[in-house]
Amino acid sequence: MATTIKRRHIPNVSEKQQQEYTALIDNDMDDTSKLKNYKPQPPQAQPSVVYSTNKNIAFLQRHQHTIITIALTLLSFWTRFRKITLSKSVVWDEAHFGKFGSHYLNHDFYFDVHPPLGKILVGFSGWLAGYNGSFGFESGAAYPDNVNFGVMRIFNAFFGAMMVPIAYLTCVQMKMSLKASLLAATMVLLDNAYLTISRFILLDSMLLFFTCTSLYTLATFHNLRNQSFSTKWWIWLSLTGVSLGCVLSVKWVGLFAVAVVGVYTVEDLWNKWGDIQMPKKTYLGHWIARAICLIFIPFTIYIFSFVLHFKLLYKSGPGDAQMSSLFQANLEGNSMTENPLEIAYGSSLTLKNAGYGGGLLHSHVQTYPEGSKQQQVTCYHHKDDNNNWNIRPPRNYDSNEYEQPENEDFIRFIKDGDVLRLQHASTGRNLHSHPVNAPVTTSEWEVSCYGNETIGDNQDNWVVEIVDDFVYHNKERVRSLTTRFRLRHEKLGCLLTADGDVLPQWGFKQTEVFCDKNNKTNNPHAMWNVEQHWNDKLPTAPANAYKSHFFRDFVSLNVAMWTSNNALTPDPDKYDILSSEPNEWPFVSVGLRMCGWGDNDVKYYLLGNPIVWWLSISSIFVFCFATILYIVRMQRKIYDLTKAQWDHFFYVGKTLFLGWFFHYIPFYIMGRVTYLHHYFPALYFSILMVPFLMDHFTRNSSKLVQYVVFGTVYIAVIATFIHFAPVSFGLTGPIKDYQSLVWREGWNLIDEKRK
Repeated sequence: MATTIKRRHIPNVSEKQQQEYTALIDNDMDDTSKLKNYKPQPPQAQPSVVYSTNKNIAFLQRHQHTIITIALTLLSFWTRFRKITLSKSVVWDEAHFGKFGSHYLNHDFYFDVHPPLGKILVGFSGWLAGYNGSFGFESGAAYPDNVNFGVMRIFNAFFGAMMVPIAYLTCVQMKMSLKASLLAATMVLLDNAYLTISRFILLDSMLLFFTCTSLYTLATFHNLRNQSFSTKWWIWLSLTGVSLGCVLSVKWVGLFAVAVVGVYTVEDLWNKWGDIQMPKKTYLGHWIARAICLIFIPFTIYIFSFVLHFKLLYKSGPGDAQMSSLFQANLEGNSMTENPLEIAYGSSLTLKNAGYGGGLLHSHVQTYPEGSKQQQVTCYHHKDDNNNWNIRPPRNYDSNEYEQPENEDFIRFIKDGDVLRLQHASTGRNLHSHPVNAPVTTSEWEVSCYGNETIGDNQDNWVVEIVDDFVYHNKERVRSLTTRFRLRHEKLGCLLTADGDVLPQWGFKQTEVFCDKNNKTNNPHAMWNVEQHWNDKLPTAPANAYKSHFFRDFVSLNVAMWTSNNALTPDPDKYDILSSEPNEWPFVSVGLRMCGWGDNDVKYYLLGNPIVWWLSISSIFVFCFATILYIVRMQRKIYDLTKAQWDHFFYVGKTLFLGWFFHYIPFYIMGRVTYLHHYFPALYFSILMVPFLMDHFTRNSSKLVQYVVFGTVYIAVIATFIHFAPVSFGLTGPIKDYQSLVWREGWNLIDEKRK
């Protein structure tokens, strides 16, 4: 038979197979009688493997994957642990995550924008190292002798090291050849960026590890798709859910891994829906299994990480203000349990916005640069004397109805509908609003501080509107911590509101407070509660007066994390040497200085292996082009691949492409500040795409051609890694001695500012 490619020709198959495949493609599925007689075919039995007659060689053949995995793991340990204590100073974000680990050892509550699992593990590494939580982890500070930072770094580096064998095993599960699987592991092993980021007390190695395990468990589960509901099937589906729960509990970037698995699952269930031979009960079982393993298990792990978080951090700490007032009252060392229960005229207090992530009502001596130019009023998320307010009688009312200095026993409690004046304790000025546009939300009225005890007008008056009470469930009086209420401006009728908009630098990036004239009474950001309360005339609240519920605290903390994460926006007036743009990442246009850059400092420069990164991004474009070309040719009845080859190519390529796409493209639409390490999860998927495509395009080539192609890439990756190894293991001495490492103008290795 002629071997020239013609329409409807499938290479490397017999004429009979070609005719059968052509008939299958041409079948438009209109023949319902054929559908009724269709039965899914069981998987083909794999041919038995013939091993060498030599016992030693046969042993190596039988256990080659185990032996290779162990060898890769040991090699990875050597690269990740080598010279790991060379720098004896706090490097880059060790200043954050080391400090968070200290909080777990000290049990004092803190706040961070990331979920707690990774930081709990950092705290655990400190416990293993015998660290007592006393070090402050100031950026660039030298580690004292009593802090075994080497153990903590090795603990984190372990996660980064395990990426290498997992990459190899993932490629094996994706049916890549041995040389392709080894190339993937080699590229992960010898990427300078992965190596560098793994060697410090950071969350990224854990994030990357669980991202890798999510892909590995998914690939293994895919290979068991014809063994539905078997023990192995359940184990690997459950392990996929565990991996997703862990990656999501380290950083919210894990949601992108969830998206990859989610797309695969939806497609898989859709295909099963088309299998008319499958009983409905079995199909329903597939839905239930995935709901349990891919929704319930990850969500349970995510919640459990917060259960641990709250259990470990039971003392009052620097992150109290981010949480609800009721939660804070249950922390050891918090003075809120000494609050008098009911609020009265003459009380001093702090007011917390009841919206999720809300701050404390705050003012300071600085004034608005525009508008009224009166004293600023904001919401602030940290405890400060400028958060304190006094409840005073309203303007133009008989003051004797509210307080009687000559009668020490006189108390008038705040009730629903009462009018009051809030006086800022530090400056003596009154909370005030007027028909002047707010500085950011210009459609609403500005809120300021104005006048003093004697100077002012009725625009200082606010009406209390009780909304509800979490514990006492009545609206008789305003109570500390438990009562939510609105403050309505008596003259303008607008509501005191702080819905999360951030003031510019002149407002210290604090939350804007304005008076909402749209009367949004259901808006939680227009509701407030009393957090701290002082009044010498009133007794302390009874024991157990303040109760907090876990799920309310869980939701409150997650919303606060989301709000704070979105507030991490770049400052256009400030040059940030560390930040970069997403379009700069794939082509290694930028690097990142991780520490001090003096001649006596051990310097680390976060930079990818250029060969690895350039091949990786190229593979994404090649896959897209090849896929489009194959589809167009199939539409023209030209089949370059058998059905099995096409299914495998599209499944693996699509999975890796979506992994790269979901982990990378969203950063273009995020408003927050971005850094080079945000690209690392996406990079992993594109790295695996390289050997996969090399395997695919050389599958029909001679062994010699394959070895030349793969050998060239191996040599290029290894040689480039060796050249750039100092950026990962530590640059010592004058930085100008490393001029040869600068390949691109954007690398600020020598000069501080990027060109």
